[in-house]
Amino acid sequence: MIDFPYLKEIVQTTESKILMVVADGLGGLASGNIRQSELEAARIPNINRLAQHSACGLSTPVAPGITPGSGPGHLALFGYDPLKYLIGRGALEAMGIGLELKAGDLAARGNFATIDSKGNLIDRRAGRISSDQAAPIAKRLNKVSVPGIEVTVEHVLDYRFVLRLRGENLSEKISETDPQITGVPPLKVEAMESNASATAQAVNMFTANAFKEIADESIANALLLRGWANAPSLPSFGDSLGLNPAAIAAYPMYRGLASIVGMKVIKTGPDFSSQVQTLNDCWDAHDYFFLHYKFTDSAGEDGDYNKKVTAIETLDSYIPELLELNPDVLILAGDHSTPAIMGAHSWHPVPFLIHSKWTHGEGVSRFNERELRQGSLGVFEAKYIMSHAMAHSGKLSKFGP
Repeated sequence: MIDFPYLKEIVQTTESKILMVVADGLGGLASGNIRQSELEAARIPNINRLAQHSACGLSTPVAPGITPGSGPGHLALFGYDPLKYLIGRGALEAMGIGLELKAGDLAARGNFATIDSKGNLIDRRAGRISSDQAAPIAKRLNKVSVPGIEVTVEHVLDYRFVLRLRGENLSEKISETDPQITGVPPLKVEAMESNASATAQAVNMFTANAFKEIADESIANALLLRGWANAPSLPSFGDSLGLNPAAIAAYPMYRGLASIVGMKVIKTGPDFSSQVQTLNDCWDAHDYFFLHYKFTDSAGEDGDYNKKVTAIETLDSYIPELLELNPDVLILAGDHSTPAIMGAHSWHPVPFLIHSKWTHGEGVSRFNERELRQGSLGVFEAKYIMSHAMAHSGKLSKFGP
């Protein structure tokens, strides 16, 4: 959508409002003896009723068979080709907590971890220690020095932190230190291009010194680094689409994504009830809202089928309140599927609906993976979701004579 060559010629400003609700990791699969996906098992009368009066289908975040990360999945929802606009997790996390990234800076997402006396990983997330425990440890890491490089470490949430390196000729083309399994030591960073060798050496020096600094910690005595990224530059979402967009998200990464594409990130509370209240409070100030719901994804990644069903049912309970705002276009989408049976992101198409005055239902009775295949939208690329949103809201004029 963002790269449509004649976009500026057909975009038009209207008073209509678009609300995009993104249920992270929304899609699922049947689990063991339970022959239903999480959406099929969930009691969601409000979402089902909405689906009965919407245009429905399944979206493919990146390409068939490709499992997306949250970054590519969300960029597609915002109309960006995720194969063209690649953003590392480090930049997303950094900008999500308001940490400045200048041109040439290098950022990574960090996890505190636990290693044994032999240096092998016991826990890649340090027992998911709380923010109260992790923040002072992150502060300690700012004592670590690397010649010629300014090191900044900022705590994010729980066991996560951001590392920002500022210096000359820093390259994001280096490998990660997380082996993705336990029982082995963290990996050394390697250069993926010849001009990244100096960066790899600098990062390896940082990690070696950091391990020494926190070796006396009982749980968070190690760290893992991934998602290397230099400061990104993308076309403005609002300028490209003629929108005044706002983002309401509790988790830093999603605030970072919204910030990178130029949305106004509105401060909100940690729970979804707070986010919905924030939406109500600023409803009159914007014409596009990205409202993020995290709990479907976290339950799926935990491999907890029942917890994900409950998370979906909780989201359903908020639908009447969202409809009371009377958005001209209401979208319910996901950035990717996270089936609890897999305990991870997957390549499966993601349930989708769009509701406006132009949708009157098309025979879909329930909002789930099986039924939505019968919707009028079929299976389509997620990067065209904003095209549908703009059209349904009357913000696109005719293309061509």
